[in-house]
Amino acid sequence: MAALRSMAKRGQRWIRSAPGTYLWLTALAVTTVIIDRLPPDEAEQWLGHRSTNLHHLGEDPLRVLISSAFWTDGSGWLAYAVLFTVFHANAERWLGTLRWLVVVVLAHVGATYLSQGVLLWAIRSDDAPERAMFILDVGVSYGLAGVAAVLAYRLVTPWRWVYVLAVLAVVVPPIFLNRTFTDIGHASAAAIGFACYPLTRGRGSGWDPGVSLRRFFAER
Repeated sequence: MAALRSMAKRGQRWIRSAPGTYLWLTALAVTTVIIDRLPPDEAEQWLGHRSTNLHHLGEDPLRVLISSAFWTDGSGWLAYAVLFTVFHANAERWLGTLRWLVVVVLAHVGATYLSQGVLLWAIRSDDAPERAMFILDVGVSYGLAGVAAVLAYRLVTPWRWVYVLAVLAVVVPPIFLNRTFTDIGHASAAAIGFACYPLTRGRGSGWDPGVSLRRFFAER
């Protein structure tokens, strides 16, 4: 029981250290339940009204840019809980809530406009149908990609470059393999995250995973 209470206290301290991350994750849990309980047609209409597609970005951009960040397709919340804990929580603890939020907003908004701009170009070039202006585009993955990228500056070299290559290996190949606007959005969001280096200045010395690994095995 003492061990469980200790784990619970550590978990509570961790959550309190990244309030923005876990408030956002809680909101996603609520919206996921809502979508899961709607019939498929109604769920699609509900999400479509909150989509950052070209149609809505032209009519009411602020509303959809905010609302789309609090909805997913209704699946994978547990996966997001893990990803938020690994990336968002660590970034918020390191950068502070305000700077972390700036990275999230820049990545979410910037990647949305860049990816939809490419889609608009494709429509005007007759490489995509006109109905693509109403395509479904909601979720948190652009913000996640941006935050995952900015975490590269948390690491010391050479670990930093290994991490950068890993991020690029995730976001770059789909551009050439799938060629969808969301793939362009993820790569754009990562590029924005890398460009947020100025926000990382003065946030303490870099983390050396090698030291942590040696300490871990030395205690075994």
